[in-house]
Amino acid sequence: MTQLGRDARYYEFKREIEEFLFDEAELLDERRFKDWLETLADDLTYFMPMTFNVKFGQHGERERTREDKDMSWFNEGKWTLTKRAEQILTGVHWAEEPLSRLCRLVTNVQLTSIETDVAGRAEVGVRSKFVMYQNRCEREEYWFAGKRNDILRRTDARWQLARREILLPHNILLAKNLTMFF
Repeated sequence: MTQLGRDARYYEFKREIEEFLFDEAELLDERRFKDWLETLADDLTYFMPMTFNVKFGQHGERERTREDKDMSWFNEGKWTLTKRAEQILTGVHWAEEPLSRLCRLVTNVQLTSIETDVAGRAEVGVRSKFVMYQNRCEREEYWFAGKRNDILRRTDARWQLARREILLPHNILLAKNLTMFF
């Protein structure tokens, strides 16, 4: 893995993107889904593969399900995420009644690529780690820890999430549902 040059541009983008990710976590924790949806690119890909225990030497090709080829926890776009958020906000979503209380931490933010399209807009590859705590119905508690590989795109004066791959090390999820957004 080659490391991206850590020059002034790297650190300026990193600072802006860290703030974007921290703001995103706060929007989601506060259930401000409509505001969060506005931070998503229209062509967003939101993917979370399933993880399996495999024999040594087969991790590269068999440990995780493949996008658009195998079953996954999530393989969605902005439209689907919008419909999921709208359903939760109706108050008639059985898996989120009462609503979960969530707290997200985002850390280890690193830029993996910086590209510029023909219009001069930046697209930045971002790797981060997260921990998410979920509490439901007084006694249900779940923890999720994982990695995210994102692509953020600058449009005008703001960043938008264009792609998110969520990698959980869990091969069995103990949570009763996956209604939250990572």
